[in-house]
Amino acid sequence: MNFSKPKGIVVFSGGSAANNLVDVFKTVRENKKCPLSYVIPISDNGGSSSELIRVFGGPGIGDVRSRLVRLIPDDPDHDDSEKAALKGFFNHRLPKSRIDAKQEWLQIVEADHVLWLNISTAKKELIRSVLNMINFEIVKRLRPSSTFDFSSASIGNLFLTGGRLFTGSFESAIYLLSSICSVPSHTSVVPAINTNFTHHISAGLANNTTITGQNSISHPSEVTALENTSNAVPSEHEETEYHDGIEDANLPGSLPTLRKQYISFSKADEEELPARICRIWYINPFGQEIRLAANPRVLDVLMNAQAVIYSIGSLYTSLVPSLILKGVGQALANPSIRYKILILNSTNDRETGPSTAPFSAIDFIAAVAKAGAESRGLRGEVGKNEYKAYVTHLIHLQGPGTPRVEKDVLDKLGIETIRVYGRKVEGEGFVGYDEKALVQALEVTMGRGEKRAEKSRRNTLEG
Repeated sequence: MNFSKPKGIVVFSGGSAANNLVDVFKTVRENKKCPLSYVIPISDNGGSSSELIRVFGGPGIGDVRSRLVRLIPDDPDHDDSEKAALKGFFNHRLPKSRIDAKQEWLQIVEADHVLWLNISTAKKELIRSVLNMINFEIVKRLRPSSTFDFSSASIGNLFLTGGRLFTGSFESAIYLLSSICSVPSHTSVVPAINTNFTHHISAGLANNTTITGQNSISHPSEVTALENTSNAVPSEHEETEYHDGIEDANLPGSLPTLRKQYISFSKADEEELPARICRIWYINPFGQEIRLAANPRVLDVLMNAQAVIYSIGSLYTSLVPSLILKGVGQALANPSIRYKILILNSTNDRETGPSTAPFSAIDFIAAVAKAGAESRGLRGEVGKNEYKAYVTHLIHLQGPGTPRVEKDVLDKLGIETIRVYGRKVEGEGFVGYDEKALVQALEVTMGRGEKRAEKSRRNTLEG
């Protein structure tokens, strides 16, 4: 008898967009009876994470937290009020008002808040001990030039940061939150880089300009000033000196744009980039390019993968930061991974515009291939004949605003295209993926089932 462990499925994704497909990947994993791993980037420096990074350093943890909490199992046959309470607790955000946020935070750490209802005493005191520790660290770091801003802070992000500081290990903090949330052992959340340091990215545009910091690349937000002393726009030298006078986790002389608070932003209100993004790279705090190695666990799950899925989300800030890490490109190009599936976004966003030159399917695939090549130390454009080393299948929608798919070109490159019919997103002018149709497409691609349309849905799937 063969008792070898089945090869797994590895999903590259960011946070919010791919969270909508977690049930899809769960169903495919159950049917394949194999492990499932999510590889999540840690370069986000926007939202409440920016304040944690400013004061404590460390990786951007928001996407890791959101995936772990999304993986709390739902059992429709049992009324598990604690799991629902934990999901609400770790997803909870404090008020936008700085004063109200601080008051609510104290209610939580003092166990005088409705969020604690239905959480067992054992878990409550474990969670509270970590939150009280991070609260102590916040008070300890209080300086006249720098106080922690709890505005819109995520309780889950504060917990993960506290766990990392307490154990000295990002992986241990993830394990602790996974255990509390009862994330199944067959499903893992793997940070692209296992680190206690902050790692930022820059983007190079086709017009030779550079954008520094993930937040500025994906959805620029209103800068939250620590102290508004003048309406005059300071020079870069003056701004650097100003930030050097603030006692926080940043190195003196590091780039001001990486040291600011970016607590408030809107993903819906985005200006177009002036030109296409051509390349993403990691930088040190002074803006110099560096090459970083992937978390060894990422390479382990890729070595034992039957399929890799590039999920929907921001192409250049959710997918590419994981793909350019040393070791990842070589692992992806390994022919032992039979299925390398790109689920194409249902619409173009700020990163894959501008409207004058929107990305098509082959542009998405080229970006993935180029990132894989850069991971291997190969700079420059990648020949189309090499695309199949990184992407073997493309799943896509067709409808208003969907990226153009060059089926004939992709067929010649040996990349199979599978079209699924989605559903209209209420209140939006585009279509989204239907869960049943996407499960069917993935299972057809990976060798389970036949190409067929469900009786209740006309033309669900086309190869």
